[in-house]
Amino acid sequence: MADNRKIKIKVEDLTLIFGKRKQEALTLLDKGVSKEEILKKTKCTVGVNKVNFEIKQGEIFVIMGLSGSGKSTLIRCLNRLNEPTAGKVIFDDHDITRETNKELLETRRTEMSMVFQKFGLLPHRTIIENAAFGLEIRGEEKQEREAKAQVALETVGLKGYEQQYPSAMSGGMQQRVGLARALANDPEVLLMDEAFSALDPLIKSDMQDELLAIQKKLQKTIVFITHDLDEAIKIGDRIAIMKDGVVNQIGTAEEILTAPATEYVEAFVNKVDRKTIITAETLMFKKNTLVQMPKDGPRGSIRKMRTVGVDVLPVEDENKVFLGYVWLEDCLELEKEKESSIEKILKTNVPSVYKSYSVEDMLPLITGIKYPLAVIEEETGKLLGLVSQTSLIIEATRFGKKEISELKEQANEM
Repeated sequence: MADNRKIKIKVEDLTLIFGKRKQEALTLLDKGVSKEEILKKTKCTVGVNKVNFEIKQGEIFVIMGLSGSGKSTLIRCLNRLNEPTAGKVIFDDHDITRETNKELLETRRTEMSMVFQKFGLLPHRTIIENAAFGLEIRGEEKQEREAKAQVALETVGLKGYEQQYPSAMSGGMQQRVGLARALANDPEVLLMDEAFSALDPLIKSDMQDELLAIQKKLQKTIVFITHDLDEAIKIGDRIAIMKDGVVNQIGTAEEILTAPATEYVEAFVNKVDRKTIITAETLMFKKNTLVQMPKDGPRGSIRKMRTVGVDVLPVEDENKVFLGYVWLEDCLELEKEKESSIEKILKTNVPSVYKSYSVEDMLPLITGIKYPLAVIEEETGKLLGLVSQTSLIIEATRFGKKEISELKEQANEM
């Protein structure tokens, strides 16, 4: 299905260079000189190197990489906390890099909010006062800003804590306050820079779940920075992987895992548990030869099976809705009996999956069966393709041919 959401943020050749001889360094960069050579010649560091991407409205776009990759430098260019050396950041219909200081201040106050790794709460203010702080700076009246802050605190699960102080709260709760402060401004875009990385693993997981729940409700456009690939996979609609200021690849978790663009990306994702990410849509193959009811009887089914060299075929009705499977042996018996319909040998009690099913979801379904899994369209029941047991076992085990053969034999004996 095509994604018709509008482009919210468009980044074009965004470049940031640190140092006094920026223009000289930029000229060298345009000529293809390496980051290391530029540092040697100009003593300038290329923090962000000609980055291009688009973020759609309502998308969680994750930018990830190891320390020094440029990810945090990049997100600060989006709201000009870091001043780009070259390139554009187009937000809706205006270029943020060309805004005056007054215009930029208004953009930050009304359209973009940022959540940092360090919570940045004011210790002498209550939780509701902290949540309302951005609105106070904006100049809103106390009653109005506290009403908005109250809604934001309830959104992040902090109802009842309004009069507490930050010192009485855990790290996870303090980060919820930071998120509430950002949401209270009702921004169109949330910029989150390593927002959960300082939290303990369990609290971090809870905050990830909280963010996804909030996103389901509010549908904000979120740019999320992390060094944690598991976190990126869990929350990101798409992921951009950075190294040395360069974006190596942009795609969904599944796209990056199944088709890494560079050796660096391949090494980065090598240890990820693919079972929870790879889906039926990626593994399925289209089946061109099918039995169609009521058009095909036993003889027609036998002919189709012999043509493609199989002993089982999926069956669909005249509207292409998946019905089940028929086997060659049963068709031959019907042919002997001069039957004209395959209805009584059609096996309908068979598992089927949607294209969003993961390998982990599908593995329990292949126990004791000797045919592929049917992938059907959720709304109509139409057959989209088939997932072979071999492809599932390969993804589940990452074993070689010998181990795969042994596993297949075991499955067939069940």
